[in-house]
Amino acid sequence: MSEKNQLHVYPIPAGAVQQKDYLLRVRSAGGKWKPLSAYQVKVDMHDVREASMVYFDFAGTVELEITFPKFYTVYDVQVRPASAGVQNTFAAKKIILVIDQPGNFSVEINRDRFHNLHVFAGAIEEAPERDASGVLHNTIGNSANDQIAAQPVNRLVYVDPGVHYIGSYIWEIPSDTRVYLAPGAVLMGGLAIRQARNVHIFGRGVVYQGHLDPHYYTDGLTIDQATDVSIAGTCFIDPLHYTIAMGGSDGITIDNVKTFSCLGWSDGFDMMSCSHVTIRRSFLRTSDDCIAIYGSRFNNYGGSHDVTVTDCVLWADVAHPMNMGTHGDAAHDGDVIENIRFENIDVLDQHEFQSNYLGVMALNPGDKNTIRNVMFKNIRIDALEHGRVFDVEVKYNKDYNPAPGQLIENITFEDIHITSGPGEEVSLVAGYDAEHPVRDILFKDIYRDGGKVADLSAANIHVGDYTSQIRIV
Repeated sequence: MSEKNQLHVYPIPAGAVQQKDYLLRVRSAGGKWKPLSAYQVKVDMHDVREASMVYFDFAGTVELEITFPKFYTVYDVQVRPASAGVQNTFAAKKIILVIDQPGNFSVEINRDRFHNLHVFAGAIEEAPERDASGVLHNTIGNSANDQIAAQPVNRLVYVDPGVHYIGSYIWEIPSDTRVYLAPGAVLMGGLAIRQARNVHIFGRGVVYQGHLDPHYYTDGLTIDQATDVSIAGTCFIDPLHYTIAMGGSDGITIDNVKTFSCLGWSDGFDMMSCSHVTIRRSFLRTSDDCIAIYGSRFNNYGGSHDVTVTDCVLWADVAHPMNMGTHGDAAHDGDVIENIRFENIDVLDQHEFQSNYLGVMALNPGDKNTIRNVMFKNIRIDALEHGRVFDVEVKYNKDYNPAPGQLIENITFEDIHITSGPGEEVSLVAGYDAEHPVRDILFKDIYRDGGKVADLSAANIHVGDYTSQIRIV
């Protein structure tokens, strides 16, 4: 086997919940087959079903083989997003994928999107040295925080492979701490970073909450009034509320994080009154908004600004893939949400029927909020089960808002690629009234089914009242 071809696989620890729909093995080009096991991940709160997830790390090229433990005949295979370019060949009883670059994929056999196989093929990880001086091993939970704080700044907590239960089910990680979740580690419970700084979570491990009472409404990770925080590589399964809830915080980086949710209000990454947030290379399949950007909410006050989301795969079994503006400080003058950028995003689906919550890209300010200076660029949207592509409306959503939003202005949608489907509704651009308008919206290089559209009608966009300077080029 060539030195450039490497492959690392990670056994699922005893006690973790597996899904056994498939028989899986993987090999480097020219190498020996290695068996893989799949985690169970539950999807779609409309009708919760059990899908599969595997992860491994590699360099070079690998082949992934999929066969079946019971009678099954394959007649169709789709690997999404299509932009990943993963090649597959199949016969009646076997599928082979050829993967030559890291990425996060959905393998859908016989057009089944709900018992599918999610494949997270990562780059070779640079793990910290487990036995270095001062490293703490499996020192988790609030009862361990005094021991952690006694170590020097930037101390490392190394969580080994295996199932680890968090006492009191939420661990509030102290400042100046790094937490490494080794591949094969499963943390049972939730994490929190509150009024802390310089906290970094990384590693291929899993944070799991499927064993908890859903009425706890626990986030996978809460970041509250914090600065200089990052999380990289981790997978969340069955969060009871948001996967990552960010409030009143600055300087957050989310890199290559994966999540699956199946409960009401189980959003992906939500931020309230946050600034300088970077989200990249992540995969979100959620039963509420995948990514939402708000102003004031709960104990957080002020607008949100300077948020960048790049190179992500979004799948909203409920609500929006990308949403902003609903919540703000309606008791005063509202908030401003500004300087937002989404770029190089694959949207695998939106499945939502409630009229207030349609929109793959939803700009819906309420609570006297203003949304301005937003860019959506290089967005690829697969055929929607049910939804609309663009929803740019100043709203008065009686479910949440005591007042309508104030304004939407200076928004650009550029290089947007849409695949038509029977579940797509007409996109909307509309103000609320003359005092609450929408203005200066540019649609540039909009493509539908491979062809560039020439006008708003061909883009399936309706422009309503209280709007100005709505252009397509």
